Amino acid sequence: MVRDGYIYGLSLLAIAATLKWVTGAWVWSIVPLLLAAFFLWFFRDPNRPIPSEAGLVVSPADGVVTETAKIDTPQGPRQRISIFLNVFDVHVNRSPISGVLTSVRYQKGLYLNAMDPASADRNEQNVVTVSGEGVEIVFKQIAGLIARRIVFNYKEGDKVERGQRVGLIKFGSRTDVILPGEAEVRVRTGERVKGGASVVAKIPESAVVSGVYGPKAVARASAQPDELAEGRA
Repeated sequence: MVRDGYIYGLSLLAIAATLKWVTGAWVWSIVPLLLAAFFLWFFRDPNRPIPSEAGLVVSPADGVVTETAKIDTPQGPRQRISIFLNVFDVHVNRSPISGVLTSVRYQKGLYLNAMDPASADRNEQNVVTVSGEGVEIVFKQIAGLIARRIVFNYKEGDKVERGQRVGLIKFGSRTDVILPGEAEVRVRTGERVKGGASVVAKIPESAVVSGVYGPKAVARASAQPDELAEGRA
C-alpha cells in the first residue's frame, strides 16, 4: 500500500473511534469508517509480473486506453497512447522502460476532465523522458477533474527499471505515453491495461540497430526534451 493510504485511513479510523467515544454510538462513526476503508483500498499497490523480453514497453498506469494516435513532433513522427484512470483504478505509476531520466518537467495547468483531448496539453501534468534500451520514451502524468496532486519520486539523472514504481496521481487522472514512430502498438482503444504488467508497444529491433532510435539519436533528442515532451499533433 502507498503511504498515503495509511495516513488517510488511520486518521479516519481515529475520527471514527473519537466519535464513538464522544457519542457512545457507532452510528456516528459509519461515514468515517467507510471513508477509511475506501482510502485503504484506493491506495493499494499490488505487485506485478514485469515482462522481460527485449524491446517491450509496458503501461505506466492502470486504466482504459482511450486513444492511440500518430502525432508529429520537431523530432519526427511519434505515436501516442492515452490511458484514462478512474477513481477505482490503482493509481501508482510505473516506468515504461529501463533507462535514465533525461528530463522531468512539472507544468501547472487546468483540471479539465481527463477524457477531454485538450487535457493532454492544458491540464496540470508532469512530463518525464526516459532514455534507455536504445530508445527514448516520454510519458505524462496528467491531473484530471478530481485529481489535485501529482507525485513523482525521482529526478533527472536517476536510473529506473522497466515496471519500477515511480509515482502516483491521486484520484481520477490520465497518463500518456509518447513512442517512436516505428513502434508496434499492441493495445487498442477500449482495452484495459495494468501498470508494469501490460505490454503497450514493442520497439522493432531493426529500428534500434539502424540507429534511428539508437543511443546517438537519443542523445540528440535529449538536447531538446521540452519539444519532444509537448508531442503536439
